[in-house]
Amino acid sequence: MNHLFQNHHNPFYNVKAFAQLFIQLDQTNKTNTRVNALAQFFSSASDEDKVWTIALLSHKRPKRAVSTTLLRQFAATASDIPLWLFEESYHVVGDLAEAIALVLPPPQNNIHEDQSLDYWVRSIDALKKAEDREKESFVTEAWKVMKYEERFVFNKLITGGFRLGVSQKLMTRALSKATGISEDTLALRLMGNWSPFEATFEDLVLSKDGSEQASKPYPFYLAYALEDEPSDLGNIDKWQAEWKWDGIRGQVIKREDQWFVWSRGEELVTPQFPELESIAEVLPNGTVMDGEIIVFKDGQVEGFNLLQSRLGRKKVGKKLMEKAPIAFIAYDLLEEEGLDIRARSLKYRRNALERIVESYRTDQLILSTVLSSDNWGSLVALREQSREHKAEGIMLKRLDAPYLAGRKKGDWWKWKVDPMTIDAVMIYAQRGHGRRANLYSDYTFAVWDDKDLVPFTKAYSGLTDKEFGEVTRFVKKNTIERFGPVRSVTPELVFEIAFEGIRASSRHKSGVALRFPRIHRWRKDKPAEEAGTLEELKDLLDME
Repeated sequence: MNHLFQNHHNPFYNVKAFAQLFIQLDQTNKTNTRVNALAQFFSSASDEDKVWTIALLSHKRPKRAVSTTLLRQFAATASDIPLWLFEESYHVVGDLAEAIALVLPPPQNNIHEDQSLDYWVRSIDALKKAEDREKESFVTEAWKVMKYEERFVFNKLITGGFRLGVSQKLMTRALSKATGISEDTLALRLMGNWSPFEATFEDLVLSKDGSEQASKPYPFYLAYALEDEPSDLGNIDKWQAEWKWDGIRGQVIKREDQWFVWSRGEELVTPQFPELESIAEVLPNGTVMDGEIIVFKDGQVEGFNLLQSRLGRKKVGKKLMEKAPIAFIAYDLLEEEGLDIRARSLKYRRNALERIVESYRTDQLILSTVLSSDNWGSLVALREQSREHKAEGIMLKRLDAPYLAGRKKGDWWKWKVDPMTIDAVMIYAQRGHGRRANLYSDYTFAVWDDKDLVPFTKAYSGLTDKEFGEVTRFVKKNTIERFGPVRSVTPELVFEIAFEGIRASSRHKSGVALRFPRIHRWRKDKPAEEAGTLEELKDLLDME
């Protein structure tokens, strides 16, 4: 693999600048500081590195090229320490990329310090088919020519675990500042099934024709959670209320006699839902609908648990299609007869959507019901029935609002029902990652089954840093056993666990699995003996 180091210098930029950008973004939560740092990078970097930066911040990460097992072995050997010592160091640090960067000896030389981000990503990708000996040679040679920051970013890339708390919206704002192109235009151009291995900055960002692909979806409009009273929104007649469905947000597109289905995560999921072809067959060209992909069986919407069995499959068999048949609940129209109508009011778009659905109705195309209510009080009562309708709550949309890009406050609100909850006892604790590497912040919880505690879920969010510190002190003083990085603790602390759904599961000892579990609050007022029971959990299955 050493040939990768030869004759591939980038005279304009190098990975050091990207590493410095990574550190800058990681060390601040200030929006303007992040935007300015990114804008400066986009103004100075090579076009190839710009494309990769856009890709990495759009969650288009290269797949893992070297297993973490091998990387740990390489790091121990390169650092001349026993593997067990590296493993212990890793558990303390909590982040593999950082642990490796910290234990490696100082760089030997800087001969290759001008290599670009594009060079390193492509070289890493080439490792996928290499033998382990070649991988070790490449990785250790790379470590020798990098300082700490570059090693850290390099390790993130090679593990396929590159994540940074920078939203695509913020990245788009910085790119707009650097290029002078509007954020909405950039958001549209960056949507779709493009590959950073093939795309050029000119075609992806600068080309005026970059948004004309037949398959390209529109950026999704996202709602904010309603935390105040709905009556604070003013006259109810100015708002449209609909069920907030518990499915997969998607866009169905029909252009040039081709059809496409995109998820909100910018994943082309057409093959996963072949039933939706019946919609595309009858829709006119130049139609784009926004809505929810759900399981629709025996004339009613089913919960997310059944839909989950359809996700991530490249091929869907007849048996599965019969068990979990798919439909599309349309609630907005974004393109009509080839014209982008997002700037028109919701009232206009809704009327146009109704005409489309009425004219081209199929069993798989369902028009989202507008909930009729004369006052906010009656809508509050209707919201309480959400779970009976397999919904998460109610969506509130201003009738005169356009369809915008990304999360905007004021026009779209999600008014979800309160989550399910149960009090549980913490029985295991593990150190966290990143800034929480020195805290025990990942917990396993149990409920009572007669006189035994049965583990049923894990959670690692919902407490303040101060509370995580308190729990950590408790863990250190009340450890019963150690299992690598995990400690079993005296079953004493009780926490209220919130979750969005529950399903039966033969894979779990408890017989149930939760959806989106998190810590709602620390029940310091409740002894472990008064925590919830497995019977209570199973009773909640009837609500799903």
